[in-house]
Formats: sequence, structure tokens, C-alpha cells
Amino acid sequence: MPNLTSQGNLPEPLICGRFTLTFERPLVMGILNATPDSFSDGGSYIAFDDAMRRAEQMLRDGVDIIDIGGESTRPGAPPVPLDEELARVIPLVERLKGANVPLSIDTYKPEVMRHALAAGADLINDIWGFRMPGVIDAVRESHCGLCVMHMLGEPQTMQVGEPDYVDVVREVREFLQARCAELEGAGVAKARISVDPGFGFGKSVVEHNYALLAHLPETAPEAAAGVAPYPILAGMSRKSMLGALVNRPAPERIVASVAAAVCAAQKGAAIIRVHDVAPTVDALKVWGAMREAERAGLR
Repeated sequence: MPNLTSQGNLPEPLICGRFTLTFERPLVMGILNATPDSFSDGGSYIAFDDAMRRAEQMLRDGVDIIDIGGESTRPGAPPVPLDEELARVIPLVERLKGANVPLSIDTYKPEVMRHALAAGADLINDIWGFRMPGVIDAVRESHCGLCVMHMLGEPQTMQVGEPDYVDVVREVREFLQARCAELEGAGVAKARISVDPGFGFGKSVVEHNYALLAHLPETAPEAAAGVAPYPILAGMSRKSMLGALVNRPAPERIVASVAAAVCAAQKGAAIIRVHDVAPTVDALKVWGAMREAERAGLR
């Protein structure tokens, strides 16, 4: 398969439960929100049958990973009781585990992590960066992949006031470096870890988010010379950082989201998390063909 990333130093393969992910091209992670209040599609897939139809459509559209969430992480979102979150996500994992794509669970609760892994999940996507008590113990002995995200504050308060950084790129990298070091120090293999700078999670809508996008490779934790970088996940789909530019409500930000996905690919993102799988897959195919022609020196 042709090398379709813009960075010469590709991440090492990511151990991800039943799968080992490689990054000759950016992988598309499709968002499956089994929630009533997510910022873009809340309530659309809260019913099990609706969520399954959505997952089946993403599979037809060429999704590489499905990310299942049972609790909204939009700014101001209230916490969801444990039993309710489990009831939303575990049946989906059990039904989808035969779909032959990795299943990711978007959660910060160790109990949800344990149940999801037992049900067949392959990756844990934690907006808290594995900081909550008990989460490292919940994932340490498994073979699941981990996505460590940066967030300033918490969902209920992260966008209250103006998030403050001296150097947002450096501070995000240092946070992710510390979290990865703690995980590895606890016995989690580096080959299981990916990182996410957390677009929209405690960042100013335009300045901080676009600084992170412009310097995306620099947000990954520093590694020893000659060691491949951690895979970077970029999640900008339909977010306010796009709405601020195009002045459209979240469901109408598809074109802006696809543009952001291509920008992330150009900057070396290994995984791109999106609501709109089909147009993203199509756009990345075009971008990839251009990159391959460039590499081949076609004229």
C-alpha cells in the first residue's frame, strides 16, 4: 500500500485488541453517539436499532474504526449514570464485534472500560487522558489500544471563560508526554498508545485550535531519536472551530469537516475521527492519489 501520510517517519503499528493498526494511510474513525444530547447528532442514534443502522452504513462507507460513545462530552454536558452508559454501549459492542473493524469506546469510567473490554472492545478513547482513579488498572492487563486526550478543565466548565495557555502546542505536548510516561511506567506498552491534542476541549475556538492543527506533529510526545512517533488522532468533525469560520450550525458543517480532515492528513494525523464517513473517505482517496503522484515524480 502506498505511503499516504505527509510525515516521513510513520508511527509504529498500534496494538488495538484483536487488531494491529498500520498507518500507511490515515484511518477514518466513525463516531457512533448513543446519546440524547451530543452537540451534533444527539438523539439520532439513542435507540439500539437506529444505532445499528448507522454503524452498518459506516461499514458500507469504508470506516476503519467505530467509536461508540454513551455520554456526551460537549461543553456543559452533565455526567451520565454508570448503569445508563453501560446500557447504551455494551449491547452495541456485543452486536458489532463481528464486523471486522476495531471497536473503540469513548469513556473515562473504569467500570465502563472493564465491561466494554469484556464484551469485545478493542480501543479505549479517554477524554480525561487516563487520569481518573482506577482507569489504568482497568486497561493495564488487556491488549486494547489507548487514546490519550488532552483536556483543560472538564466538560462542564472547559469552555467557561477564555482558556489560557502561554504556548498551547508545547503545553499540550507536555501533558500528553506526562500521561504516556505514567501509562508506560505502569506497564502499558508504548505500542498500545495513541494521542489526541483535544481540539475544542478547553481551547479558544479559533486561536488555540488552529495553532494545534498548524503544528499537529509537534503535539505528540517527544520520543528518543530514531524512534517512531506516537500515532496522533485528530477529531475536529463539525466542531465550533469550524462553525466560527463558516457560520453554519453543526449538521451543516460537513464540507468544513472534510476540509479539516484533509488538513489533518496533510499534517500527519494517523487517525481522523468524523461524523461523516463517506465524504471523508472519498476526500482522503483523492488526497492520497495526489500524494502518491507527488512521491512517484509523475509529471
